[in-house]
This record gives sequence, C-alpha cells and structure tokens, in this order.
Amino acid sequence: MASVELVKVAKRYARQTVLHPLDLTIPDGSFTVLVGPSGCGKSTLLRLLAGLESLSDGEILMNNVQITDRDPADRDIAMVFQSYALYPHLTVAENLAFHMQVKKVKREEQQSKIERIAAILGIDKLLQRYPRALSGGQRQRVAMGRAMVRNPQVFLFDEPLSNLDAQLRMELRAEIKSLHQRFKTTMVYVTHDQVEAMTLADQIVVMKEGRIVQQGAPLAIYDRPADTFVARFIGSPPMNLLSGQLLMRDGVPGVQCQDLWQPLPPRWHATARQQEGTPVTVGVRPHDLLEAAEGTTAQVNVVEITGESTLLHLTWYGQALHMQIGGRHPAMSGDAIGLKFNAEKIHLFDAATGARLAES
Repeated sequence: MASVELVKVAKRYARQTVLHPLDLTIPDGSFTVLVGPSGCGKSTLLRLLAGLESLSDGEILMNNVQITDRDPADRDIAMVFQSYALYPHLTVAENLAFHMQVKKVKREEQQSKIERIAAILGIDKLLQRYPRALSGGQRQRVAMGRAMVRNPQVFLFDEPLSNLDAQLRMELRAEIKSLHQRFKTTMVYVTHDQVEAMTLADQIVVMKEGRIVQQGAPLAIYDRPADTFVARFIGSPPMNLLSGQLLMRDGVPGVQCQDLWQPLPPRWHATARQQEGTPVTVGVRPHDLLEAAEGTTAQVNVVEITGESTLLHLTWYGQALHMQIGGRHPAMSGDAIGLKFNAEKIHLFDAATGARLAES
C-alpha cells in the first residue's frame, strides 16, 4: 500500500492545457474515484500517475518519495485499461503469468499466484482458454487478475466497466469494491459514471476542464455540492436548478420561484436575511420535488415507471423538471400535477457564478 501526492501537476500539449496546476492527496489504502465529463482530464491524470505521460509541471510523490521521473515499470503501479489489452495468442494462465515471467519469478510461485488470483476472481476454470473464447466480463476479470498478480502498491483503473452491459457492470463493480475491502490496496479509479463514483469511492474527485472542482467523501459532495456543475453531475436523475429570489414573508426567510414561495430551513436564514432580494439558483433533487394538493402546477410530459419508483418528466413555466416518486404513480402524459419543495433539502447557489451560498 502507498500514499500518493500530486503537487502542482500540470499537462500541456503545445499551447493546449489539458490539466491546469492541481494538488491532490490520495491517502494510503483509499479508494479514490476521479469523475467528470469526457475531456475533463481525468484519464490524462491517471496516465501521469502510471508514467505513461510526462508531466509539464509539478511532481508526483509516493510515500513521500518523488517518482516523477521513474519509468512505468519502476513505479510499483498496476493499471487496468478499458480495452482489456490481453495478449490474444496467450491463454488466460499465460496472460496472468506474463509479468512474472519477465521478472523471472520462480515457476512454483507463478503457479501459486495464478491459482490464488484466479480463484478470487472466479476464472479458475478458464485458465486454458484464449481471450477470443471469453465474454467481456471474463476478459475484464483476466485484465484485473493480470494486475493483481503483480501485488502493486497502487492500482489504477481507467473506465474498466464502460464496455460491459448493465448487469455485468453491477457485478464487477461489487467485485472491485470487495477486492479493495479485502486487500486494502490504494486504488485510483477513473469514470464518467457518477453511480460508480458514489458506490465505489471513499474519496471522490470531481473534475471539469482540467481542474478539480470539488473533492471529498461521496455523501459530503452529494449533500453539499460546491457549485451547480457538481450539483447536476453528482446524482441521478440530476438535480433540478430553478431561478429564484431570496424573499422575506411575514418575517420568515424564504425563496420565491415563479409563483411558488418556499420557507427556508434555519441553516439558510442568515444568508436569506443578509441578501434579501438577491437572485439565486435553487437546487432541488428529483426526490425532493413533492406533489402538492394545491398551488403551482406543472404539466406531465413523460412517465417512466421502473417498478420501485416513478420518474415524471415535467414542464413548469417552460422549464424541464424531474420528479422521482417512490412506488407507482397513476400520472399520465398531459396531466397537471401540483408542486412543492422539501424545504429541508433545498440547495442555494449564486445566480451569477453558480457557487454554493454560505450556510450558517
């Protein structure tokens, strides 16, 4: 296991800056997930850690020792790629043994490691098959096993599940989490899927345009997104963002959105009093958008029933909203439905910058 620290790390290609100078600490034994939209720099950051790309600026430390200029083979880091990258002319056993053969590990030790790792990953009956005879999930398990036999200090995963169907993604996601809990090896995982980020990580790093926007525990980011970008990116379905204004009514701090006035919970009172009349962006997650018997109404456009919940796609004053309701709802396209917010779960952001407003 190892701790990793990135200090003022930057990456440029000619005049194009892919990663702006950033600092990041990856604690020993942690599961850190880099998440963000395509092109945000997360895979580039992973390749810099692996030594597959050279830094433009900054340094990388492992256990407080600089590894910036070390070759990939000398970093004690193993990487699992999206494309599996298996040798097609070698069997599963030979793929697993390849690195150990290069390092001239004793044959008995090779066999012992192959059998142990294959049993852990459930591929022990596939050792004599070639990659062409494996399913996508089996190939990804072999790719993971090839990294595991190296017993590295750090595992890097570059969107390893993106080529798999939904069921396999769920199964392998659980296996990766289980492996981390079992071996406590430092893991850095890249994905654009915020569900993977939330379920796997003990530290999430949200990236946008080559910068770190927010980092922290999954629920801390979910409950207190730093800005509207994070608010929309973390959470599925995404958070509803509404234009509003801080407004007092009979001495009670609240927020006005179109014809809907909503009292605010105590944590927002000081801000609402100090900035009364200020335009804000109001964030409401789909499950915190509630049905009301009277008051403002929205039109139902699409109804999605999954069994355990119902997702309503609404239009309210020309804006698209999502409402998630537990169980099954009888609403149909074209219906009108009353709206209110779960006041305790409201998020407030600066209307101009998108930054989260201060709470008391």
